[in-house]
Order: sequence, then C-alpha cells, then structure tokens
Amino acid sequence: MRTSRPVRLGPRSVAALVLVSLVGVLAFCWPLFADAGSAVTSHAGDAPWLFAALLPLLVAVVVATIADCGMDAKAVAMLGVLAAVGAALRPLGAGTAGLEPMFFLMVLSGRVLGPGFGFVLGAVTMFASALLTGGVGPWMPFQMLSMGWFTMGAGLLPGPDRLRGRGELLMLSAYGFLAAFAYGTVMNLQGWVLLQGLSSGISFQPGAPLHENLVRFLAYVLATSLGWDLGRAALTVVLTLTVGGTLLRALRRATRRANFEAQVTFGAPEEPSPGEAPHRTYVTYEPE
Repeated sequence: MRTSRPVRLGPRSVAALVLVSLVGVLAFCWPLFADAGSAVTSHAGDAPWLFAALLPLLVAVVVATIADCGMDAKAVAMLGVLAAVGAALRPLGAGTAGLEPMFFLMVLSGRVLGPGFGFVLGAVTMFASALLTGGVGPWMPFQMLSMGWFTMGAGLLPGPDRLRGRGELLMLSAYGFLAAFAYGTVMNLQGWVLLQGLSSGISFQPGAPLHENLVRFLAYVLATSLGWDLGRAALTVVLTLTVGGTLLRALRRATRRANFEAQVTFGAPEEPSPGEAPHRTYVTYEPE
C-alpha cells in the first residue's frame, strides 16, 4: 500500500516561505530598534500594512508549492476544509486558561501536509477564526504569522516517511508543548510594545537599549502569560496523545485519496508477438 508523505518543499516554495518569514520577523522586532522620537513605536499603526502584505505572500506560498509539486485544486480544497475545522475549534476553549484545542489540530495537519501548506493552513485558520469570533484587530496579522510558523514547524520535524506509531505521537506532543510556549512568547512581543509606561519594570521603553528592553520583556512574560501558555501546552499534549493517532491516519488517508504528489504515468503498448492479442495501455499513479 502506498503511504502518503508530506508535501515537500521545492526551490520556489522555500523562497516564498523565506520571504514571508523575513517580513514577519521584521514586523515583530522593528519597534525594539526604533528611536524614542519615532512617530510610530507600536504595532497599532503598522498592522493594516502588514495584513495587506501578508495576503499576497500567502497566495505566493500556495502557488509556489503547487508549481513545485504539481498538485491540483483538491489539495487547496483540503486546505480550506482543515482551516474551517480549526476555526470552529478555536472558540471552544479560547478565554479559559489558554485551553485552545485548535493547536493540536495544527500540529497534526502540519505533520501530514508539510511545512509549505502547513504555514498557509495556520495563517488562514487564524484569519478565519478571527472573523468567526469577532477577534479582528491590530493583533490579527501577527497571530496569522505566529500560527503559520507554529504549523510549519510541525511539517519540518524529522522522519515524515518512516516514523509512525507511539514514537511519532511522543515527538509531536513534545513539539506541541514547546511550540505552544513559543507561540505565546512571540505574541507577547506584539502586545508588549503597546504597553508603554504602565510599569517601569516590565513595560516597553521606546528607544531604550536592546538588552534592557529584553530584560523587561522576559519579566513581562513571566508575570503575565506563563500560566496561560501552560494550559495551551498541556491540552495540546493530552489531545495529541489520546486522539492524535486516529486523526493522523484519517488525514493521511485523505491525502492519499486526493493524490498528493501523485504523477500519472501512461505506459506505451508493446508490439504483440505473432499470434498474441494486442497489449493494453495502462495508467499508474506513483509518488514523486
């Protein structure tokens, strides 16, 4: 039986992901290097511009992945279905001790779909959930980037073709645990620069030396969000270990039926020997 494997990255996919990631890193970090007298020293003003740049970059990632792997509309349709499911899961726990079940779905989906489609899935899911829950604001494009990185990381984990069973679930659980804290920390960086002058010990100070602001940021994370991130990480581990195996099999079955990375090969008929019936042309589907 042919087993499914994540969508591999081609050169165009890598270039598109590097570009969108560079834009994201600059968007998160530029206030740390802005002068104190800068007209804009928070993310409230740059969020619309980031969102406007993010959408075409996401389309570029999808187009580049399809061009590199030769997939068709069925792959994009599956991406939309998973994004809709993830968006529906988010309101079930958001606002309650950080319990957000969508994170475990993003881990498993990124593992099956690979880093390129995983990044797009994470970003689109967060965008759809923001529309569903009314959570549209200056934080939304940053959430899209953070969730895209979160899901992409699952697609970059080792052993996508060989590692299966309990070992794979343990690896995904460990990744989900650590990445849940990483997601919260990255998003804290976005919100922290908006809190200027509230407390000299933990608030962002525009124009201050980088190392001083990083110390304040660490204190801010420890004081405000560590418990919230722990709830998200723990739920991701529990759901991955309990229902992760079943969901992984279902996702892989769906990708096989969608013929991800399948190439159609037409076999040319051979000339029959004297007295033999003509050979038939055959069609086979083989992974790249």
